[in-house]
Amino acid sequence: MNITNHVYNEQIAVLEVVGAIDGSTASNLREAILSACENHALLLLDMKGVHFMSSAGLRVMLLLYRQLQQRDGRVVLVGLLEPIYDAMEATGFLKYFETAPDIETGANLLKG
Repeated sequence: MNITNHVYNEQIAVLEVVGAIDGSTASNLREAILSACENHALLLLDMKGVHFMSSAGLRVMLLLYRQLQQRDGRVVLVGLLEPIYDAMEATGFLKYFETAPDIETGANLLKG
């Protein structure tokens, strides 16, 4: 799994994740999320390159939600592939997150 971190419009952290989120990679994502949340309360998690997410990945998503809630922050999940979207919907995780098809739409949701 690869994670790229950058800032959009000087106020929104963007984490672009490519690969599988599973037991061997979830801790790397957790660290990247915690680092991004230190400086920004608004986060776009670009997951269009994530083709698999295990229960370990879902736990990281829950951590992300809790971290941002504590800071009055918000997150938008961007570009979820259908299998990931379906799994998150079936497990009830999507009730905690907004989703968007692309970065620009996600940024507009965070600003609004």
